Amino acid sequence: MGPETLAQVLRPLRELFRPADFPNLLVGLEVADDAAVYRLSPEIAVIQTLDFFTPVVDDPYTYGAIAAANAMSDIYAMGGEVTLALNIAAFPPKLPPEIVAEILRGGGEKVAEAGAVLAGGHTIDDEEPKYGLSVMGVVHPDRILTKGGARPGDALVLTKPLGVGIITTAAKGDVADPAHLAEAAASMMRLNREAARIVQEVGVHAVTDVTGFGLLGHGQEMAEKSGVRLRFALDRLPFVAGAREYAEQWLFPAGTCNNERFYQEHITFGPGVSDEDQQLLYTPETSGGLLVAVPPERLDALLEAFRRADHPCWVVGEVVPGAGVEVSAG
Repeated sequence: MGPETLAQVLRPLRELFRPADFPNLLVGLEVADDAAVYRLSPEIAVIQTLDFFTPVVDDPYTYGAIAAANAMSDIYAMGGEVTLALNIAAFPPKLPPEIVAEILRGGGEKVAEAGAVLAGGHTIDDEEPKYGLSVMGVVHPDRILTKGGARPGDALVLTKPLGVGIITTAAKGDVADPAHLAEAAASMMRLNREAARIVQEVGVHAVTDVTGFGLLGHGQEMAEKSGVRLRFALDRLPFVAGAREYAEQWLFPAGTCNNERFYQEHITFGPGVSDEDQQLLYTPETSGGLLVAVPPERLDALLEAFRRADHPCWVVGEVVPGAGVEVSAG
């Protein structure tokens, strides 16, 4: 569902569940962050999220692992640890059981890698396969990370390359180089757990994960919730191999247009940012990285922590006074 339609259908729910009536709901519909957070005690808050989608790759095990990593990402974006997961699945009745088993194995092994437990789930018959997780995590109520704390002067750091959305779209059309798809799949399967641990350890102002609304959509959400303007430099943005090549061929998924239509009034592009690159930054990502706003005095410590962990990250821009998002060529 596109962001415009989603905002419309959620309005009645916001009226039904007013924050004043649920004081222990720390993050919910009104805040519209990456996941819901409910305080159980002064020491423990539960983070709850779910996500599922149709196959983005042909290999069933890889599909399951990507879907699970993507679902758990919202827990990490809120600064938590994953504790419990349930399968959400829809499979065609004629799909061979061994393929279903591989999808579930891929998801299950990724949950195990997160140090959590997969305890069941729910399946239905459907002609198009769909798989994902309902995920519970925990965090101290005073250590919740949200989109809404970025401040002017902060540096913007990204923990995974962009472009996996256009790679998987090219693969569906049988025009993707297998090496490009393999790199994109490896990125999508990588958990954001270590990145979230580093971010919590160093201390940052705001975090979100880059998924279905693309870099520009999720960037605009951070800018809006924080009351600031995000400034990205195109030449600093990392892309998986092949992404810009397929962008030049205009192989964008339908979600790109949905994101552009909803967010474009808040986005400004500088000279030298091509139409193809603009579209690429609107393109939905799957199991993308964390976008982090870090205070300048902690930037070196954050980069050093990522280096020590042998975890990639890129400084991709800065936070400035104002509103919206701008992208310069460099």
